[in-house]
Amino acid sequence: MSTSTHRSTTQASAAANGLHRTPVWRWRVVDIVVAAVLGVAIGLVFWGWNTIGYAWFGAADALTPGLGGIAVGIWLLGGVVGGLVIRKPGAALVVELVAAIVSMLIGNVWGVSTVLSGLVQGLGAEIIFALFFYRRFGIAVAALAGVGAAFAAWVFELFYGSSPNILKSVEFNTIYLVSVVVSGAILAGVVGWLLVRALAVTGALNRFAVGREHVREV
Repeated sequence: MSTSTHRSTTQASAAANGLHRTPVWRWRVVDIVVAAVLGVAIGLVFWGWNTIGYAWFGAADALTPGLGGIAVGIWLLGGVVGGLVIRKPGAALVVELVAAIVSMLIGNVWGVSTVLSGLVQGLGAEIIFALFFYRRFGIAVAALAGVGAAFAAWVFELFYGSSPNILKSVEFNTIYLVSVVVSGAILAGVVGWLLVRALAVTGALNRFAVGREHVREV
């Protein structure tokens, strides 16, 4: 083998290794665009849920103080869906935060606290995906991400606002915690996972791992 041929082979091998070592968590342009689109779409869902969910929250809370947390899960959907689709650090946080901003800008009764809440909830989901090193995205992890977002929401409401929940009874906070966690696991986690799977079926997510996984399964 000539020296030039050997050099070419070595360079090709190095290039291949370099490509292999390219950070898989680096955001692409398509990741940024889809995160924005998901955030806006879920923000519209939040806006619609502000009326339905708040009515459900009030009715459940009137039945048993603290039980209103059962309606919170839909407001945690952004972090779960963002993490499941984009699968990169920051995705859960970004999508939940964008959705919260959209919901606030359209108009709701909570104002800027919506954004703060979205930030905290997104971090809650983000932590769960990080614990699995952004490599596990099954329904169990999705449910745990919903739980993470729910627990973060519970802690936020425990201390934030003109009438924080820490001023309420232990019984109220215990019931609220259980209700929010169950709602997060089901309405954010399981529903979020099913929603992503439904989007994958349409081919809309073929640029992402979740879309390619669906193609392989079919």
